[in-house]
Amino acid sequence: MKHFFTLLSHEIRMLLVSASTYIAAMLFLAFMGFVFTSILENYSKVAQEVSPAQTFFQFFWFPVLFMVPMLTMKCLAEERRLGTIETLLTTPVTTTEVVLAKYGAAYFLYLALWCSTGVFFYILSKFSGDTRFLDAGPLIGGYLFIAVSGLLFIALGVFASSLSRNQAVAAILCATMIFGLIFGLSWLAGSSALNREVLQPVRDAVDYAQVITHRDDFTRGIVDTRQLLFYLSGTVLAIIFSILSVEAKLLHS
Repeated sequence: MKHFFTLLSHEIRMLLVSASTYIAAMLFLAFMGFVFTSILENYSKVAQEVSPAQTFFQFFWFPVLFMVPMLTMKCLAEERRLGTIETLLTTPVTTTEVVLAKYGAAYFLYLALWCSTGVFFYILSKFSGDTRFLDAGPLIGGYLFIAVSGLLFIALGVFASSLSRNQAVAAILCATMIFGLIFGLSWLAGSSALNREVLQPVRDAVDYAQVITHRDDFTRGIVDTRQLLFYLSGTVLAIIFSILSVEAKLLHS
């Protein structure tokens, strides 16, 4: 892994000069800014039972569905389309180093964009003068959820990019997998299809993987190690599949 940090810095530079990165950042900040101002408007009209941070992180799924595909769709799909992945791997680097560097660069920018929203809460505390708006539990828990869940979301994006030479196809695959993870499992948990006793283990697994439930727990200040294990193990599996996918494509090329 001695070449990892060299590759990582290169990938970060490549993302910083990519138009899709700035489009994703602009759309993300515009949407989250709109959400935050809407929350403040509601708080100014009617007293709310939950902190602004809890309401703010309820909308995490929408920017994730377009931001993650835009950050990851090029990472391996473009390399394969241009044929540069084969050239890159003739140098003294491994497939693992290449995939991890691309994953690390996308995750770094993902975190950077979410961290930039902390300015919203700083401005709120600065001008409101009311510390009740900055409940540390939901705020810290919400950003921790973003960081932990982002590990898996970005890994799914990299895996989707490893499956296709076309960026648009990779973006659609990524968005579909994330949508299925967040809402598909939620719909399945609420359906009656798994109410049979023989399917109880499957229902338990579906309940365990509820991203919405994880978000609610984190924003209430509850950190369950089983949820952390879910995201970490899912991330590792997605990265391993990405590496195997790249290796398989190289063998068949």
